[in-house]
Amino acid sequence: MSSNQPTILVVDDERNIVQLVRLYLSNESYKVEVAHNGREALARAAEVQPALVILDLMMPELDGLEVCRRLRQSGNVPVIMLTAKGDDVDKIVGLEVGADDYVTKPFNPRELVARVKAVLRRATEPARTGQVLSVGDLVLDIARREVSIGGKSVDLRTKEFDLLAAFMRHLGLVLDRETLLRIVWGYDYLGDSRTIDVHITWLRDKIAASNVKIQTVRGVGYKLVAPSVP
Repeated sequence: MSSNQPTILVVDDERNIVQLVRLYLSNESYKVEVAHNGREALARAAEVQPALVILDLMMPELDGLEVCRRLRQSGNVPVIMLTAKGDDVDKIVGLEVGADDYVTKPFNPRELVARVKAVLRRATEPARTGQVLSVGDLVLDIARREVSIGGKSVDLRTKEFDLLAAFMRHLGLVLDRETLLRIVWGYDYLGDSRTIDVHITWLRDKIAASNVKIQTVRGVGYKLVAPSVP
């Protein structure tokens, strides 16, 4: 195995799941580290500095949501949450605390590997240096990952930023949910398209002070509308 291969930290108190995920990731030449509870996960993450964390929601010591919050306080390592619950609320809360994706148990390990590849690819794509997008009073700096409204900085989550960039690059065009999933989450993203609706709601709140709006095109998708763009 090449020393340049990304390190994936797999965190789950069910050891059979850890071993299954380790097997499939190792077969794809990833270096795999493991932890079996929340506190151990934070310690291992600090020690090995993984490229991505696969994190179970329900664990002893600290649950996955708290681990994700603490990881977000110290850095931007991508996180894929594992949850045994089918409740959309758990998924939404996981995304809200900073998870990049979620997989519901029981899962197909090949699907999980596909999600890992998609998240890592997005995380390592080079920024388009020097590109600044401007629509109305909204300014988005791709290289610096910064957004401002009328000169005032706006704090966006990773996916909110990427969604806004997609809309600004396609100003006035209707983007359906599947297109947005491909652009923002990756071509092999297999998640629920309702994830888009949740993130659109959050993004609308963040840019509410702008003269640029995200318009719903009923039955189709969404488009970004500026004052001079019908």
